[in-house]
Amino acid sequence: MTSPVRYTIQAIQPAAHLFEVTLSLSDPDPAGQVFSLPAWIPGSYMIREFAKNIVSLSARAGGKALAVTKSDKHTWHLPAGVVGPVTLSYTVYAWDLSVRTAHLDQTHGFFNGTSVFLCAHGHEAAPQWVDIRPPKGLEDAGWRVATSLPEAVGERGAAERYGFGLYCAEDYAALIDHPVEMGSFTLAEFDACGVPHAVAITGRHDCDPIRLVEDLKPVCEAQIRLFGEPAPMDRYVFLVMAVGDGYGGLEHRASTALLCSRGDLPWAGMETPSEAYRQFLGLCSHEYFHTWNVKRIKPAAFVPYDLTCENYTRLLWAFEGFTSYYDDLMLVRTGRIAEKDYLTLLGKTVSQVHKGSGRKKQSVAESSFEAWTKYYRQDENSPNAIVSYYTKGALVALLLDLRLRAGSKGSRSLDDLMRALWLRHGQTGVGVGEDGIFALTAEIGGVEMGEWLRELVEGTDDLPLQAWLGRVGIALNWEAASEAPGFGVRTVAEGDLLKLANVYDGGSAQAAGLSAGDVLVALDGLKVSAGNFDKLLARRVAGDRVQVHAFRRDELMCFDVELLAAPKDTAKLTLAEDASAPAVALREGWLKG
Repeated sequence: MTSPVRYTIQAIQPAAHLFEVTLSLSDPDPAGQVFSLPAWIPGSYMIREFAKNIVSLSARAGGKALAVTKSDKHTWHLPAGVVGPVTLSYTVYAWDLSVRTAHLDQTHGFFNGTSVFLCAHGHEAAPQWVDIRPPKGLEDAGWRVATSLPEAVGERGAAERYGFGLYCAEDYAALIDHPVEMGSFTLAEFDACGVPHAVAITGRHDCDPIRLVEDLKPVCEAQIRLFGEPAPMDRYVFLVMAVGDGYGGLEHRASTALLCSRGDLPWAGMETPSEAYRQFLGLCSHEYFHTWNVKRIKPAAFVPYDLTCENYTRLLWAFEGFTSYYDDLMLVRTGRIAEKDYLTLLGKTVSQVHKGSGRKKQSVAESSFEAWTKYYRQDENSPNAIVSYYTKGALVALLLDLRLRAGSKGSRSLDDLMRALWLRHGQTGVGVGEDGIFALTAEIGGVEMGEWLRELVEGTDDLPLQAWLGRVGIALNWEAASEAPGFGVRTVAEGDLLKLANVYDGGSAQAAGLSAGDVLVALDGLKVSAGNFDKLLARRVAGDRVQVHAFRRDELMCFDVELLAAPKDTAKLTLAEDASAPAVALREGWLKG
């Protein structure tokens, strides 16, 4: 039997945000054992250099210190000829409050394995055991542990559910795919299609866990049934960090790490879901759908992951975009939101895509491939240069779903394509080729449909939304976001100052020479502030010329701006009053599943 790789992890200085980790290996490589830390985390397509947070590292064998050399930014080597067991000890700085890395203070600890567990090369397939120990100095604080990492049942020191102690993973890939939350969290549990689920909420909040469970359970069950029982995991955990202002999620094979604002959570007595709560439910639905779509149904480029460098694929429009389509669709199918609310959410997605001129310059296939350098490294010009494979990918999924339904009179849909992907790829471990979804679409809907999908994905023309929404009795109309003339910018407040964050192509500001980073000072001699800019514009009409003073760095500049009419780039979706009976039937089949 292969000897396990053994880890311990402990919060040794919560106030200093330091975890201490040890890695023990009984049979190191006699040619010189190599260890490394991943450079990125699956689901977040950006090189993040997690090794930069390792503060100190040392190694010992036989009671003696060993020399450790570093060959690159994230790889360490032991000398040749070392006889085991060997132990590495290192400290990790954890102060990134996000779902991607690690965070530690006196209130809680959180980590992804990619941030804290060095990989012992040559031992990736061996069992990996982790002893999660109580925090030093906070032993009486009542902390618990929430993770989908299995307890090491039958082993000495095995953890009890939600307790400190020994956990296990079948290999290194599994070890780093089960994030861990420790602290005094609120816990709620439920079953979905016979599978235990848990929600652990950290941070100050007034969440009504009963209401949250009532809403999550049917969404989880609907997704399990879409792909077919049994579910691919034995247990699932939602790890939720509630903060004053935050939003994000990251998928894992049997859990998700979520960051939300306190106001996003449901409160006792809430009757109808607030807009913020609908958004949070959509986030939960999105990350849960990834349990199938990207965690098990994967691009061939991710089989296996190479965590030392970028892994390029042109398919994120399907893995993130299709997931973004299904997240809110599952809410309306399960009755968590009303049809009108779903149309509002869908309209926002349409608007987000349409507002950026980048959609005319970059396809969603290109956006997927360039995620590492463009989508995840956005700057002030990004709206003019790129398109989101999340939002436009979701609209591609919508169009494909509607065309499949219309072409088969409701007998086939995108659901069938997802189930086929699950059977052929998710359950076999075979990655999806770069042309695989086009081929499968042609198989299900015909050759012409496969070619049509490729055109949508690889082209930059506006999507034919109006025509296909009309086939299910939904009217799409375009409106201006405001009656005031447009300025063509996105602003951010810095105290009482107003700074231009983005200057959009074709807008008044760009034509006049204003640039991102400029700080507005005055409009026609009146001081501009974060609170009055929109009010000043509301008193003007399209065609007016205004004088704008702004600081660019430390230089005061003056611009003559001709105000243009606000663009009609806000989508409004409504049920068509004259929809035919077949259109209504298709719509009901689509929205009810």
